[in-house]
Amino acid sequence: MYFKSIEQQTNLHGSKISQLTVILTIITISQINGIFALFINHLSTINLILIAKTFAGCEDILCDELEALGAENVRPLTRAVEFEGDLALMYKANLHCRTALRILKPYATFEASDEEMLYNEIQNIDWTSLFTLDQTFAINTTLNLSNLTHSQYVSLKAKDAIVDQFRDKYDDRPNVDIDQPDLRIHLHIYQNVCTLSFDSSGESLHKRGYRDYTNQAPINEALAAALVIKSGWDKKSSLADFMCGSGTILIEAAMIMRNIAPNKYKSFFGFQTWKDYDADLWKKIYSDAIKNELPASDTMIYGSDISGVVLDKARENIMNAGLEYSIKLKKGSFEKFKRPTDTGTLICNPPYGLRIEPKDILDMYQRMGDTMKQQCKGWTCWIFTGNLEVAKFIGLRTTRKIQLYNGPIECRYLRFDIYDGSKKKPKQIDSTEVKSEEN
Repeated sequence: MYFKSIEQQTNLHGSKISQLTVILTIITISQINGIFALFINHLSTINLILIAKTFAGCEDILCDELEALGAENVRPLTRAVEFEGDLALMYKANLHCRTALRILKPYATFEASDEEMLYNEIQNIDWTSLFTLDQTFAINTTLNLSNLTHSQYVSLKAKDAIVDQFRDKYDDRPNVDIDQPDLRIHLHIYQNVCTLSFDSSGESLHKRGYRDYTNQAPINEALAAALVIKSGWDKKSSLADFMCGSGTILIEAAMIMRNIAPNKYKSFFGFQTWKDYDADLWKKIYSDAIKNELPASDTMIYGSDISGVVLDKARENIMNAGLEYSIKLKKGSFEKFKRPTDTGTLICNPPYGLRIEPKDILDMYQRMGDTMKQQCKGWTCWIFTGNLEVAKFIGLRTTRKIQLYNGPIECRYLRFDIYDGSKKKPKQIDSTEVKSEEN
């Protein structure tokens, strides 16, 4: 039909040259869709420069995770890792990286030594091509060695530049939504140079989606995963936490053991509202992750806590994550802990002392050391603490110390290999000298 319509319109009866022209036209048009599809496919394989945010001290783990996913030119930074990959790699990093907090896509870099320069540079970006009037946005700013000293003011100025551009073009503006915007923008200004990035993650990646409840001082899920990985646990022997709280360390360990993507239960990612979102590609990546999960095995993970209420909530979190066949819980104080197997790994994040009297926290750490000595023979024990002075009262010789941060708190991740033998006598200091998290 297409050939006939062309022939009728051009009245090409008996003209060989004209017929050849028509044939070439048909061939060219018939190939356009194929060429366009190849072009779109090529775009999805172009390497992007991306930034993965993490905790200080976890950069090495995140580098390994990204390289395992196929990232190229992986380079550790401070509390971040730079890497290259295509659209699929960006999706995979959001789904699979256990120690990442956000995956950022840098979009523009420019000088911003004052507010007028910042406003003009933001205005130079065609925002109307990036999102629409009925979509929302939010801006987060971090400043370091910058002439601009107030991050909230910088965010406000950048917001003005964006909405002014929309008003000039449409006489209307998009709204701001700080909780779940369609486009989350990050401004990082260092020495008056601004890097503008788009957040492909949406909410922080540590919010996995399985935890409905937290105790008073929960550990961040990404940090909990880092503790499990840094412990060197072989995923075949037992693992335990005798102060498990809401069960975060247990759940992260079980997900690692069963190769479950950490963000399997996350309901929304920032990239899903971007104009270049490839729903089919994301569906395949998610489906592949589900197929690669491992079933529950004979290896068990054990948790206990003195609070029955907290333990009930931990049980809910475990069921939300679908891990009830991999984790066993038992109510009881840490002093009542008994190793379930001859060998294994203990990981614990005890209180640092913020809500506990110095004398009580000192006594707790001493009793914790006694319990490990008496009940964990043949085990490797790891204690994560932000109270470096009280940690001395565990009274056991450390075989490794790793510096990490829990938010702004400088911490140590301490390894104790428990053998038969005498217990190291702790240095005696007055309890009033014990430093707490408040200091």
